[in-house]
Amino acid sequence: MSVDTHFETVIGLEVHAQLLTESKAFAPVSNRFGSAPNTNVSPLCLGHPGTLPVPNENLIRYAVKLGLATGCRIRSKSIFARKNYFYPDMPKGYQISQYETPICYQGHLDVDLEDGSTKRIGITRIHMEEDAGKSIHDQDPYNSLIDLNRAGTPLLEIVSEPDIRSPKEAGAYMRKIWQIVRYLDVCDGNMEEGSLRCDANVSIRPVGQIEFSTRTEIKNLNSFRNVERALTYEVERQKKLVRSGANVSQQTLLWDPNEMKTRQMRSKEEAHDYRYFPEPDIPPVMVTDQMLEEIRLEIPELPEARRRRYVNEYGLPEFDAVALTEDRPLADFFESVLEHDVPAKPVANLIITEIRRIMNDQAIDITKFPVTPDRLAGLVALREADKISSSAMQTLLDTMAAAGPGADLDAETLAREKNLLQVSDSGFLEPIVDQVLRDNPEEVKRYITGKQGLIGFFIGQIMKQSKGQANPGMVRELVQSKIKEYE
Repeated sequence: MSVDTHFETVIGLEVHAQLLTESKAFAPVSNRFGSAPNTNVSPLCLGHPGTLPVPNENLIRYAVKLGLATGCRIRSKSIFARKNYFYPDMPKGYQISQYETPICYQGHLDVDLEDGSTKRIGITRIHMEEDAGKSIHDQDPYNSLIDLNRAGTPLLEIVSEPDIRSPKEAGAYMRKIWQIVRYLDVCDGNMEEGSLRCDANVSIRPVGQIEFSTRTEIKNLNSFRNVERALTYEVERQKKLVRSGANVSQQTLLWDPNEMKTRQMRSKEEAHDYRYFPEPDIPPVMVTDQMLEEIRLEIPELPEARRRRYVNEYGLPEFDAVALTEDRPLADFFESVLEHDVPAKPVANLIITEIRRIMNDQAIDITKFPVTPDRLAGLVALREADKISSSAMQTLLDTMAAAGPGADLDAETLAREKNLLQVSDSGFLEPIVDQVLRDNPEEVKRYITGKQGLIGFFIGQIMKQSKGQANPGMVRELVQSKIKEYE
């Protein structure tokens, strides 16, 4: 590569999603996270001779489901392969994966970018495999420890085409994968626990060059921020190398979030280094047309389609629709509230602002929110009927949330108990309005001569005398009507 000040970044991501199956990929052993070390193991996980793997049916079904959701073609016949390498956290000496015949191939994702544009990123393949165990280096000063609970955990590896041109695009692509696997309920997307992580292949080339340049691979990136930071650093590192006349070496790197830089892990392996060959103990995976149709019917409305429907059907702004559809349980909750005949926009406002505030304060997600959709709908209906103020609605919501899901708190009853219902009785309000206007003749004159902003002063005085119970909208109408008598 010739030295050039203008480079194009070329990025491809390999995203690994741990699946929400009850048992492991090839053994009837619990797949639960967080168990005591080396308790979720079997002779197969430990690599004992003579043990035979049996594929988990849900591993196959989840792979097909994700493939269909990302526009992939599905192979009717695919085979597992052995990926041979020696490492202490893989006692068998090989990983069961797929190589030449991935179950899903030639898919794509349309990713929304910061500038408002949409970019299509190709998906080369989605294949099934098992995870390795975990090496622990920081609990013993002299030895590395091995926990094999994760060995055999079912994984899907989603391999993108090298279509990504910036770290920001990579982050957006990762977020889209995270969103879809959660919508499909095939992976919890918990990046802190390693449920979703990625390896990033990155290279640079002069703008206009067609051929790819030497790439490096950054392993085990476990957050959106780390993906973007690691790629940004590595792109700049490669540019500095090339500009200085040096060559980029093909190698595997690790991202150090403390030092904010990549460091070498090992030289990059090629496929032949793993000596792939067909797994002799597992028959080919057959996907029938009937199975395809069954799985297709299990796919929920995906976030992009749901977002468009919220804009078109409910008239929501794009911002609201994006915020509500980011998480499937949140969107489900929103629609559950709408089933009680309340308008969409005020419900969206309440969820995006106040409900999210309470969720953050209580460190819960929407599935644990303590106010049921029907009671929330009752609260919104009170506000829409102008029976309570917006501040009263917030007070009532906080009270209902603090009481918990078991409390039988009806919004209107609670508002009455707390004296928060607005008075819209003209017989009650007119004497107060008359009194305030009589007590403030100078302000009345100034209002009549054009100081229209004084309407707020009159409303404030009336609200004070009514102890906050007056309906502000009705007060405004009464003031505007009665002040004409002074002209």
